Amino acid sequence: MKNFLGLVFSLTIISAICAAVLANVSALTEEPIKKMGEERKKSAVKAVMPAAVEKIEEAGEVFIGRDASGKVVGYAAEGVDAGGYGGDIKLMVGFEADAKTVVRYITLFAAETPGLGMKLSAPEFSGQFSGKDGSSLKVAKEGGQIEAITAATITSSAVCRAIENAQKKAVAAK
Repeated sequence: MKNFLGLVFSLTIISAICAAVLANVSALTEEPIKKMGEERKKSAVKAVMPAAVEKIEEAGEVFIGRDASGKVVGYAAEGVDAGGYGGDIKLMVGFEADAKTVVRYITLFAAETPGLGMKLSAPEFSGQFSGKDGSSLKVAKEGGQIEAITAATITSSAVCRAIENAQKKAVAAK
């Protein structure tokens, strides 16, 4: 019994030390991770905006791109859909000045099947969205004009819905 109590005490002390170390590491890395996420988001916003954008301003969940004269030439917003094969799909989507026509998108997060669903970032798939109205996107199997990624219709449909989600935000900010 004495041995058992000694083992329990030892494991409790070791667990407490490990928990303290993990909490400290978490506190130390929280801010740098947050900064990296913000930098990645800013980079994605710049990448999806129309070419004429000179200045980008943030308006809540939407980024507004202006040319040198101050005229609005584009919008960017994050679109999320929880219906991907591997869970959430998060995209940064750029739109023309009408806040409806897709310029391009960049994948911020996706946990889709490697080799299949992760092709959502491939130019062969993502290029199909340029110049299309973000509110009417559907894969061909559902009567739309987007050719789904082979063996990844669920992912393809989720991308369409994420773009529509972003487009709603852009239109609301217009």
